Amino acid sequence: MYTGQFAQYLKLERNYSARTVESYLSDLDLFGRYLETVEQGLVPSEADRDNVRMWLASMMEHGEKSTTVNRRLSTLRSYYRFLAGRGIISSSPVQGVKGPKNSKPLPHFVREDEMDSILDDADLGKGFTGVRNGCIMAVFYEAGLRLAELIGLDADDIDLQQRQLKVTGKRDKQRVIPFGRELESRLRAYLESRASLCVPLSPALFVNLRGERISRQEVYRMVRSTLARYSNVGKKSPHVLRHTFATSMLNEGAQLGAVKELLGHESLSTTQVYVHATFEQLKEIYRQAHPRGDK
Repeated sequence: MYTGQFAQYLKLERNYSARTVESYLSDLDLFGRYLETVEQGLVPSEADRDNVRMWLASMMEHGEKSTTVNRRLSTLRSYYRFLAGRGIISSSPVQGVKGPKNSKPLPHFVREDEMDSILDDADLGKGFTGVRNGCIMAVFYEAGLRLAELIGLDADDIDLQQRQLKVTGKRDKQRVIPFGRELESRLRAYLESRASLCVPLSPALFVNLRGERISRQEVYRMVRSTLARYSNVGKKSPHVLRHTFATSMLNEGAQLGAVKELLGHESLSTTQVYVHATFEQLKEIYRQAHPRGDK
């Protein structure tokens, strides 16, 4: 198998760490054991392209993640490159072999009842801070903003008469997002509280107690803390609230193109991940509700 020589090659010529070398050798050992089981007596240095492809297919059939399969294929590429460079084999059996496409993880989102609890009943602080934090959570959920977009909002970007936000997104691209009466009410209450601060106010919409634009860190910490207390969602960040906005819109029948515009996505394919998320939610509902759904 030339395992020892391969390990020296990785360590001395590729300058890989001991842990990385150990990982490569572990992958190679798995391939060797697979060959022993399926092609008795065959070792990795003698394998051909079909052997490699069959191993990849076997891993996928046994539920290995695509990232794991592709990492192990990368190990074989290095191994056979080493063998070819030493003249041990004439050509690499992994040449032209493609691994599976890495699946993108579905976005995390907060359940509707949890969002209702956060917006209606959560303790988000006293006085000005509580009003501001509640408004921030509502803007994230009801407008689907990115963290940087929310931080960058100025008070003049709010049109309460028309009930719309002017948002500056990536590459300074601007979009207008409509909002409902409930968010209008929260914004009015917040703006009144903001005006009552006895400090000079910056143009920023969301400010701290010194009247300065609120920082990314303060918003992130507040959102993470709130989600940790009131939600079981796996990830806890402002972006999860953006995911929640998009998922809720699609669940309520919004067109994909409309959600794309509201989110400020350049491509429709970026928005389509939320369709998969809502479909997975439907499958789970079916599994739990249908008498034969879990058969």
